[in-house]
Amino acid sequence: MKKILLTLLLVSLIILPVAAGGSTEQTETVDAYGWIEDQMVNGLPGVNPLKVTGNIVTAGSSTVFPLSERMAERFSEEGYSGTITVDSIGSGAGFERFTVAGESDISNASRPIKDKEIAQAKTIGRNPIEFKVGTDALAVTVSSKNTFVKDVTLEELAQIFGSAVYWSDVRPQWPKEEIMRFIPGTDSGTFDYFVEEIFDKDATAMLSAENVQLSEDDNILVQGVKGSEYAIGFFGYAYYVENKDVLNVLDIEGIEASEDTVNAGVYPLARPLFLYSDASIMKEKPQVAAFINFYLTYVTEEVTSVGYFPASEEALSQGRASWLEAMEGTY
Repeated sequence: MKKILLTLLLVSLIILPVAAGGSTEQTETVDAYGWIEDQMVNGLPGVNPLKVTGNIVTAGSSTVFPLSERMAERFSEEGYSGTITVDSIGSGAGFERFTVAGESDISNASRPIKDKEIAQAKTIGRNPIEFKVGTDALAVTVSSKNTFVKDVTLEELAQIFGSAVYWSDVRPQWPKEEIMRFIPGTDSGTFDYFVEEIFDKDATAMLSAENVQLSEDDNILVQGVKGSEYAIGFFGYAYYVENKDVLNVLDIEGIEASEDTVNAGVYPLARPLFLYSDASIMKEKPQVAAFINFYLTYVTEEVTSVGYFPASEEALSQGRASWLEAMEGTY
């Protein structure tokens, strides 16, 4: 009887680690692209970052920057040992680097790529593929010192960032103090989006307004806005979240920016966030394909932590389908 009990104990000690998943790493089979064989996660081949080698270059939107930075950090935390460069230079400059210079592997953007940019990419043998990774609620902010502005209409935004000189020009009850404007630079997708939504694609009024400071660096805009109770600016929602102790975000048309209003499509200044790459790059540089795969698989777990909102499952599914099409024959 003692022999039987001893045998059963030994068998259980051998089987237990396997049942608990302890030997998974030893038996896991990873191919040359880093895909884990016979494993699918959210519709894409599983990726083991420990097996991914080579460097990755991304550049573009300052709005997408915090999200891509976080995804790069997680990729490294889970074992990737290469270098991911995430440059915050604005959507327009990012597209130029991707479609003209051909120096980046991934272009981060807070606006869709333009037809002329697609044409530029094709001249260097690239065919941009779009991946939607999240949604931003563009935040219009004032300093926490400002006690008189709580909400604005779209029409009032056109005055505030255009023809008005004093706050009282917009609403008589507001103080007769000059409006100090802090706006993203003209290479920014945030600038393009705001001009399209508020000024019907004509930036003349905003660029010719008084007391305007432009910067591609959203942190500089934050510093400007928080410095005066008569200042106002706009940038990606993540930058408001990081600085909510010194900034107030305004309701637009009486609607607060929140996950509910963004997902319902009722917040007037909600916009998509994108990555762009190319099938030939993804196949020639398996590390790029692996990172985009990882991004599309886990972005919903990280997007709210940096201050943005999840893309719809439909949009993510479309991106995953585009990834599978680009990488056909490698998994």
